[in-house]
Amino acid sequence: SEIKAALEGLLAPIMRENAVGSADVRNTFKVTGAGAVAGCYVTQGKLIRAEASVRVLRAGVKVFEGRIQSLKRFKEDVAEVTHGYECGVILAGFADARKGDRIDCFVMVKELKKLTANVS
Repeated sequence: SEIKAALEGLLAPIMRENAVGSADVRNTFKVTGAGAVAGCYVTQGKLIRAEASVRVLRAGVKVFEGRIQSLKRFKEDVAEVTHGYECGVILAGFADARKGDRIDCFVMVKELKKLTANVS
């Protein structure tokens, strides 16, 4: 009904996390002018530079959550890197990625709450 739709519109949406992909940090190096680069291998899904967030896990513990500042394949800037490929990742505001870390990439999706009670 219109009333139910209007009431659902007043409810705060639920933010849900959708996994996009994961990568293992295989190496780290410093690049003059760019900073700390994590050399990664994408193990599942893909890493996306824009519109996604990342979480860095070290031995299963979150050490950083934020965004990818730069994503490169063979020195070329790319928008995404898919499963089975290597890439260089610079994280915005985090220069401490270490060999053995895992980078999980995800997007937050807005889901509207549904009313469960019958509204007549």
